[in-house]
Amino acid sequence: MFHGKYISILLLSVSITGTCFAAPPQADQSPKQDMKDAGNSTKNAAQHTGQATKKTAKTTGQTAKKDTKKAANKTGQETEKTGQKVEDKTKPN
Repeated sequence: MFHGKYISILLLSVSITGTCFAAPPQADQSPKQDMKDAGNSTKNAAQHTGQATKKTAKTTGQTAKKDTKKAANKTGQETEKTGQKVEDKTKPN
C-alpha cells in the first residue's frame, strides 16, 4: 500500500525538481534594454495588426462588391419578369 500511494507523489516531485534545474538561466538585462525590447515588440504588433486590417478590409470590399452586383442583377431579372407579367395581363385578347 505504501508504495502505490506515494509513488505518484515521488515522481511528481522529481519531475518538478528536475525542470527547475534544467531551465537555462535568464540573462540579466538592463532596464534600457528591456525598454528597447518592449518598443520593438509594440512596433511588430502594430505592423501585424495593420497588415491584418488591410487584408480584412480588402476581402470585405471584394465581398461587398460581389454581393452588390448579385443584388443588382437579381433585381433587374425580377423587374423584367414583373414587366412581362404586366404586359401579358394588359394585352388585348
